[in-house]
Amino acid sequence: MIPRIDAAALIDPTHEGHVQAIADVRVGASDVGFLTIYNTPISGDRVRKVIEGYRQFFHLPAAAKEAVDMAKTGSNRGWGAAGSEQVDPDANPDYKQVFDCGLELPAGDPLSEVSAYAPNQWPDTPAGFADLLRDYYRDATAFALDLLKSVAGAIGEDHDYFTDKFSTPMALLRGNFYPERPEWATEKDFGIGTHTDYGCLTLLATDGSDGLEVRQRGGGWIAVSAEPGDFIINFGEMLEMWTDGRVVATPHRVVGQDHERISVPLFFNPNHDTNVAPIGSGKVIRAVDHLQKRFDETYLHLKRA
Repeated sequence: MIPRIDAAALIDPTHEGHVQAIADVRVGASDVGFLTIYNTPISGDRVRKVIEGYRQFFHLPAAAKEAVDMAKTGSNRGWGAAGSEQVDPDANPDYKQVFDCGLELPAGDPLSEVSAYAPNQWPDTPAGFADLLRDYYRDATAFALDLLKSVAGAIGEDHDYFTDKFSTPMALLRGNFYPERPEWATEKDFGIGTHTDYGCLTLLATDGSDGLEVRQRGGGWIAVSAEPGDFIINFGEMLEMWTDGRVVATPHRVVGQDHERISVPLFFNPNHDTNVAPIGSGKVIRAVDHLQKRFDETYLHLKRA
């Protein structure tokens, strides 16, 4: 069972439902690897506008999208065509399209030489697309940090343990476009194959459509969806490692439907030089090294580099 949590109660320690919300987060983080949340600071109307912006972009002619094709770069900023990623090596490349953007640094910032902070690529159309995503990115990362603080408290760490480790986050905002499942699709073809997320916390908005499936601990799959304004939360490999298994990363996939689907995940990851080895272990694992290794294994244009 995936816990459903009131975000306002979770974030506000004076809320009457706070204690129960923290208990539910502990179950979701430690046992299930997924949560759904409602009553969030990001409205349904706001999410619908973001999804519509992505929809307009993805429905552009291929030539317009190719102008910001990430395959022409050494990073993961811009448009990724169908088949440009392969998250499951035992399946075929994912047939979805994506558009990725991340933190924008001041001109001349030396961090821009790090691939995880590569400059964004913005298309000329649709109008206002860049500003729409910049504004959403700002508010979604702030919300994600509040959620991560609550997770820290739920697993017995100081509430503010993560705060200073996300001052220049390697957070990646993505639009996923899943077309109607193609007629040629086989049992090895997915919108996105079975995988665990690579980083810390994923804040996932969707258009309300079905398609996302979560692997259950005892076997089998459970469908999960959320209306705009509600969010699906899951946790990645980096946070599982960092917390020495107190938070778990759960495999999931997207199975194509008889209609198109758009989802908007924010992959919330720490500063590049953060040590994400198990807390107190004395080991050192830089966040950027873990993340870049996983990117290089997934994006086909980086595999070929």
